[in-house]
Amino acid sequence: MTTPNANLQNSAPLPAERPTPLPRLLLSALLAAVLFMLVCGLAYPLLTTLVAGAAFPNQAGGSLVTRNGQVVGSAVLGQNFTAPRYLHGRPSMTSKTDGSGLEPYNAENSGASNWGPTNAKLQGAVQGRIAAFRQENGLGADVPVPIDAVTASASGLDPDVTLATALLQVNRIAQARGMQPAGVERVIRTHLKGRDLGLLGEPRVNVLAVNLSLDGQ
Repeated sequence: MTTPNANLQNSAPLPAERPTPLPRLLLSALLAAVLFMLVCGLAYPLLTTLVAGAAFPNQAGGSLVTRNGQVVGSAVLGQNFTAPRYLHGRPSMTSKTDGSGLEPYNAENSGASNWGPTNAKLQGAVQGRIAAFRQENGLGADVPVPIDAVTASASGLDPDVTLATALLQVNRIAQARGMQPAGVERVIRTHLKGRDLGLLGEPRVNVLAVNLSLDGQ
C-alpha cells in the first residue's frame, strides 16, 4: 500500500514558470499608456466637446453676455462692481495671477481663502464686511446682513447674490442714479431666479444682468 507521503516524494517536480522578458513588459506598458492617452486624452474630450457644442452652444461658449455687439462678461462669472450706482456682488478672495496679492473676481486664478469657520482671520474679515456693508448702504446696526453679502464663494467668481442682499442695496443704487427705489427694486425682481428644482439654494439675481438693465433705464 502506497502512502500519500510516498506519492509526494516520487512525483516529478513541476517545471519552473519562466518570467516574462523585460522588453515584452515594457512594450505592453507602452501600448497601454498610448491606448489610454488616445481614449482619455483625445477621443473622450473631443466627443464631449462636440456633444456640448451641439446640445448647449451658449453654455459651451462660456455663456457670454453681449451689449451692442460687444462682449461685456459672462452670465456664470461675477465681476467686481464697486461704484455706488451698481449692484455689488459677493466678496471675492481670488488673487493676482502671479500670486502677488488679492485681485477680486480674477477668473484666471479662481479660489478661496480656505479659512475655516473657527479661524480668527475669517471672523475678523466677516465682521469688517458687515460694518462696511451697513455703512455703504445706510443700514442701521439692527438690520441683519445676509451671509452671502459678507462671505466669499469657494470659487470667488459667484455671479449671483440672494434677493435679500440685492434689496438691501436698493436705496444706495436709487440715490446714485437719481431713480425711485421702487424702480430699482422692479429691475431687480425682473431678474429673480427661484430655487433650483424648487428646493436648492435661495432666490437670487444675476449681478451683471441687473446692472446692465439699470444702465439701460
